[in-house]
Amino acid sequence: MSAPCTALAPGQLRLSIRPESLGFDDTRALVAEPLPWIGQQRAFDAARFGLTMQQPDYHLFVLGEVGSGRASLMRQAMDEAAASRPVPPDLCFLHDFDAPERPRALRLPAGQGRQLRDQMASWSRQLEAEIPKRLAAPDVKNERERIHKRYQSDEARAFSQLADFARARRFRLSREQGQMVFTLLGPGGEPLTEADGAALGAPERAAIELAEQELRAEIVRFLEQTRPLERARDDALAQLLRQSAGPLVTHGLDDIRQGLRKQIKDAVKLGRWLDQVQREVLDDLELFVPHEGEQPDDPQEEERRDQLANLLALCQVNLAVDNASLKGAPVVVEDNPQLRNLFGHIQYESGEDAPYADFSSIHAGGLLRAHGGYLMLFLRDLLGDTPLWERLRRFLRCSRLAVEDTAASHGGGGPTVALQPEGVDVEVKLVLIGTAVEYYVLQEGDEDLAQRFRVKVDFAERFTASAQTHYASAVFIARACARRGLPHCSAAAVARLLEFTHREADDQSRQSARFSLLEALLLESAAQARARGAAQTDAADVEAALIAKRQRHNAPEEALHESIAEGELLITLDGTRVGQLNALTQIDLGDYRFGFPVRITARTHAGQEGLVNIEREVELSGPIHDKGVLILHSYFSALFGHLAPLALNASIVLEQEYSGIEGDSASCAELYALLSSLSGLPLRQDIAVTGALNQHGEVLPVGGLNEKIEGWFRVCAHAGLTGTQGVLIPARNQRHLMLSPAVVDAVAAGRFHVYTAQHVSEGIALLTGTHAGLTPGEPWEGSVRARAESTLLAYRRAWQAMALGRRRVPRRLGSGL
Repeated sequence: MSAPCTALAPGQLRLSIRPESLGFDDTRALVAEPLPWIGQQRAFDAARFGLTMQQPDYHLFVLGEVGSGRASLMRQAMDEAAASRPVPPDLCFLHDFDAPERPRALRLPAGQGRQLRDQMASWSRQLEAEIPKRLAAPDVKNERERIHKRYQSDEARAFSQLADFARARRFRLSREQGQMVFTLLGPGGEPLTEADGAALGAPERAAIELAEQELRAEIVRFLEQTRPLERARDDALAQLLRQSAGPLVTHGLDDIRQGLRKQIKDAVKLGRWLDQVQREVLDDLELFVPHEGEQPDDPQEEERRDQLANLLALCQVNLAVDNASLKGAPVVVEDNPQLRNLFGHIQYESGEDAPYADFSSIHAGGLLRAHGGYLMLFLRDLLGDTPLWERLRRFLRCSRLAVEDTAASHGGGGPTVALQPEGVDVEVKLVLIGTAVEYYVLQEGDEDLAQRFRVKVDFAERFTASAQTHYASAVFIARACARRGLPHCSAAAVARLLEFTHREADDQSRQSARFSLLEALLLESAAQARARGAAQTDAADVEAALIAKRQRHNAPEEALHESIAEGELLITLDGTRVGQLNALTQIDLGDYRFGFPVRITARTHAGQEGLVNIEREVELSGPIHDKGVLILHSYFSALFGHLAPLALNASIVLEQEYSGIEGDSASCAELYALLSSLSGLPLRQDIAVTGALNQHGEVLPVGGLNEKIEGWFRVCAHAGLTGTQGVLIPARNQRHLMLSPAVVDAVAAGRFHVYTAQHVSEGIALLTGTHAGLTPGEPWEGSVRARAESTLLAYRRAWQAMALGRRRVPRRLGSGL
């Protein structure tokens, strides 16, 4: 025989935490405590393993819901792991004078990148200041003049001979702006006019043409003779410049080499680049010498200054990643993972003909900055950007990154020459944040990428509560108060906040891991405390914040209550009805959940259609609700299978439900309504029911229990509590109860009741006041089951009589020719 339903005591309806059990008076005493991973030991162990595993493809995928602390706790773990790792090298980009379109990448020990950059800048400034002074020294100036005079003397002697050669052939030779100009002379030595030339006879003109050819040939020989003189002059001047200013160039670069003596991987590359710099500057020392007699704004002088500035700019260092200030490995959180932000970019400037960029235009992205350390990304930010996702896949495959010239791929207006910076190997540990659904979609849809993230860090949505987790949660509250500048909380306020975490978990023995919700309630409670001028947040402030939040969100709930009060929604709160019962549903609006009653009715009569779920017939029910009805049908068939074949038509409907329903929590109520219709026994309307059942009639737990009970309680309270009203819930749901103080107080005063049932037989007995007869050992006479069987037998007899009558009707004869 089944046991009667149990009425729960007030103390069983919620977990109440005594403030004195927490061990402190207020949260000021907890601010200095370290913040542990509250209830996330599995995630903590996985994170520690993944962050310290120095092997390829052991990146971390962090699973957890938004607000679970997954990002902040992982950032804390990354910082701790990074502190024990060495500082990675700096990354510089250098101009390659032999291949300008291929800037070199250079790794230097942390701090030496900044040192090299500053030393090269100082060296350039020193050259600009000292080389002109050195070349203006008297000894250098005198030697320059001597070289020029020697060239001018030799060149003048050769030109004099050329002029004599021209005069012997009646030509006068002169130089104008570097060009040779010769003029034909008359018999008296005066220039010959055009009229005089036209008057010459043919023999004279032929002689003049021959003389002109001879002079042109002699001019060619003169130029061939003077070019070696010019080269000798230029070589002598260049040698003079090297001898005079070369030590300033080479000694400065030698000092830089000496300052970077530490053994580095790219020492040879750096040495070759410094050799290039030395060669280029020594070859262009004349750019340091202002043109004599030129004004500063003369075009030639401006061009010289521009060329010198360009030369020295190419000798500088682009310090793309500067790790000088780090104390350990870098930790980078990329909240805006675009291609340029993650992989770096090249910044082009507008040129006269086309966009222009050089080595100094290269900017590092998050991956380069995170080399040697950790990079946190959010999966949802990546999935919406296909090019970014594909490039990340390629990077994970080879761990090598080159800053790509994205402008070169754009049509029209692109650069004339695309930069191709040297690629670098990147060692970085990726921490990818996502949800459990995203994780398993990735596992199934992209096996190659999933193999790169071998460490699963699973943040639980809730965890088993204990004195330790309560204390750790109090530490979280204390640190949040300090971090946000909030009034500290009394122990009573902390106790109420902890009860809130149990309510969010719908469990007296577990807490919710969504600490963002706890922090939001803390902020709102602090606002309540400040509004009343208190220096400390108390339990009353927490309660006021919860009430205020509910009032901000419960407009839809209030509208439904008004529809009951005005008679639009038919809900009966007292008396009994056959085949009619109040079930409990939960409505989830995303930002607010509430419970609400719905009337279930059942009608039965003789027939052969069996059980009809009207919601399913009109496609207003989801698969889980349909499953619950099918289980109900299975249990019902097992109860009355010995009467087979059943001659029954039965329909079940959730009255005035037009938006659809999902879940199996109404299946117990549907069974009770069906048994009531068959047995003719009325059901109590002052007790609302929730619960699922299995094929053996056992009552199974359901979700949203607290909202459902509180929703029914508000409906009853609005109409006036009679002292008999209550709810019937699964006994297996008892530990999930975290009811509001108003419900608990009403139960304590005997004005409301919460009953539990292990088996449907207990529930039908409570609702009908008649023993069920559904389990072995129960009395049969007068039971619900006996009455239902009697009705089913009557249906079968009626159907058999109906079928017999149809057989006795003569067949209508058809007419034909």
